[in-house]
Amino acid sequence: MAKLDEKIGFIGGGNMAFAIGSGLINREFVKTSQVLVSGPNIENLGRWRDLGIATTDDNYEVLDKADIIFICVKPHILTPMAAQLRNLHSPTLKDKDKLFVSVLAGVKLKTLEEKFSFVEGLKMIRTMPNTPMQIGEGITVYSPGSYVKQQDLEKLHLMLNSLGIAQQVPETMIDAVSGVAGCGPAFVYTIIEALADGGVKQGVPRQMAQQFAAQMLLGAAKMVLLTGKHPAVLRDEVCSPGGATIVGVHELEKGQLR
Repeated sequence: MAKLDEKIGFIGGGNMAFAIGSGLINREFVKTSQVLVSGPNIENLGRWRDLGIATTDDNYEVLDKADIIFICVKPHILTPMAAQLRNLHSPTLKDKDKLFVSVLAGVKLKTLEEKFSFVEGLKMIRTMPNTPMQIGEGITVYSPGSYVKQQDLEKLHLMLNSLGIAQQVPETMIDAVSGVAGCGPAFVYTIIEALADGGVKQGVPRQMAQQFAAQMLLGAAKMVLLTGKHPAVLRDEVCSPGGATIVGVHELEKGQLR
């Protein structure tokens, strides 16, 4: 049974939108019948349709039909997209009930509220999620706009927290968090690949090396979260005097990993 009754819309059906939408469905937070996704090229939305989700090439259809609308276009598309919606929109009583959620990196609430000022009583929330939301291990921070009510925040928090961790923060902190949590998965994937390559170089089969590298990173992350110890303390516990680990740490330092 779905935990949310509202219709969820995505304007833009790219990777971040898919991570959120598919994550909500996988967690049975919403039914596929509650979701509508728009994109300029309908053929690029095939993975949504594979899940049984309705798609359209009409952004205004999402604006008109959805109750919670995720803005998931690229930042440079925001202005023409919002202008198109402005030209098509006729104010209705439903406007004040709609909740808009932006995932656009670097686009501030002030800009978002200006672009969507044609929606009376606009309720806009700026977020920065990450793609591991797709498997329920994501991180999202969010900041509310002018007309957002506490019940709106609670509803969004419930949605996003079902996909990992969600935390309200001052908007001034969102860009900094983007570097840690939003971009972070790409940094970590690079490290996993490098560790696996090292294993392969030394004779470990590729699949095994990749699995071990990923599991090691998962275990190390849980050690930080569950023990509460500083990463430097945990690192020191692995480093024996004159051992292979401290030699590797030294190489990482020489390579300016941090």
